[in-house]
Amino acid sequence: MIALGCVTGRFQPVHTQHLELFAIALAECDHLIVAITNPDAGARREEAASTHRHTAAANPFTYFERVRLIDAAVDERGWRGRVTTVPFDLAAPVHWPNYAPRSARQFVRAYSEWERQKAARFEAAGYAVTLLEGDTQGRISAGEIRARIGAGEPGWQQQVPAATVPLLDAMNAQRPLAERT
Repeated sequence: MIALGCVTGRFQPVHTQHLELFAIALAECDHLIVAITNPDAGARREEAASTHRHTAAANPFTYFERVRLIDAAVDERGWRGRVTTVPFDLAAPVHWPNYAPRSARQFVRAYSEWERQKAARFEAAGYAVTLLEGDTQGRISAGEIRARIGAGEPGWQQQVPAATVPLLDAMNAQRPLAERT
């Protein structure tokens, strides 16, 4: 058993495939760091392999809102005490060990070249990496979830942890996703 694992992502919002990755990592490690990338607007950088990830439209939820959503999902799964959520600026590798010690194994699910590049960056920084190939046919799109929430369309609720649905409804009611860009 590995002592410490880490998964990184924007979690805009956290959805069921994110939780699948958390479960894979938790099956192999005692404790999991969930590292939220793009924790604030200043941490956003354009990436050639993922041209949308830095845009305001792709990052409507604040760091605080994403922590609340992840906490609700973690509690729902009974993982409280085994998961710690931290901010993580992918553009600042010199600071990564402050949030995810180099002893943490990085678990990366790759659906595109972007995730493979991210895994290579972690390896170059001295992290052990478990790269899992994702099935692009069954991939859940957080962008589609956000669009459905913003448009008031049904169907998104089945793609996110049940505990996050009331929070997402309340966040959208308080500050509609359409106004967050």
